[in-house]
Amino acid sequence: MSFLLNPFKKLYDLIDGFVLIMLAAIAVALAAPELGTGDGPLHLGLVTSLGVALVFFLHGAALSRDKLVAGAKHWRLHTFVQVFTYVVFPLIGAALMFALHDQLPADLLLGVFFLCALPSTVSSSVAMTSMARGNVPGAIFNATISGLIGMALTPLLMGLVISASGASMPLGKALTGVALQLLLPFALGQLARPVIGAWLGRHKAITSKIDRGVIVLIVYSSFCDATAEGLWHQYSWQTIASVMALAAVLLFAILATTTFVARRLGFAIEDEITAVFCGSKKSLANGIPMAKILFAGHPALGLLVLPLMVYHQLQLIVCSVMASRYANREQIEGAVARA
Repeated sequence: MSFLLNPFKKLYDLIDGFVLIMLAAIAVALAAPELGTGDGPLHLGLVTSLGVALVFFLHGAALSRDKLVAGAKHWRLHTFVQVFTYVVFPLIGAALMFALHDQLPADLLLGVFFLCALPSTVSSSVAMTSMARGNVPGAIFNATISGLIGMALTPLLMGLVISASGASMPLGKALTGVALQLLLPFALGQLARPVIGAWLGRHKAITSKIDRGVIVLIVYSSFCDATAEGLWHQYSWQTIASVMALAAVLLFAILATTTFVARRLGFAIEDEITAVFCGSKKSLANGIPMAKILFAGHPALGLLVLPLMVYHQLQLIVCSVMASRYANREQIEGAVARA
């Protein structure tokens, strides 16, 4: 009997309560999306924004200035992330457009390239890196600088594929948003470090639980918004299936490549975590406003952003599971060794 149950025990050892909670949140979002939309009864748009600000405040209070400076100086890690974000990703997107131009609609393939040209996420990259016990200062630096670079580079990359003449990005507004929601709470945390830094050092579990809670809220709210907007019913199942397959292939190819290259470069496990999470994600928060500007008046706007929306959902699920596994790496290695 124990022999028959052993495979299930191994599976249970690899799945913790966080993953189960996240899957439950997705199920609730698919069944009753109206409750958790950004402007719904729970006001999760505001709640998640405050949650992200709290995460950055706590990280600011917990990080010593020496570690922060050391993280900013890690040029190999920063180069790695930005090259994957703005060179490797667009090259893969261009290759997919060329290879599949006879199989899929042109607008859908253009949306795939748009996805590949976008900057990395900020909030979820940092939260997942922290949860996975990675290089948080490096994640904050890379995720933030990626968004700033993308404001100029993403339209430029799209301009190489389509004629986007006359398009302009609201640079000032975007910079203000990043400063207020992310950099300001982090700076305030740094200022509060002499008061609460030692206490946070003794209670690291609190920061970890808040990180995980914010991730669950982001996943839940994201799925609620997508479901309420009819993402899963607006298009034929063949189109959704094609986009899901493309998104899955793209995500797993990037995750495998970033992991492989980071290890070949000799990155420490903490830097590998940051490289994988920051180098594989794409920002829905930046992508949708950019799409509305770059593709203003385009009759197929929904189809153009569909790959981004599907990839966004998939990256949250997969990277959350990966973050949980990274966080429990000692326990998992021990369970495998005992098997």
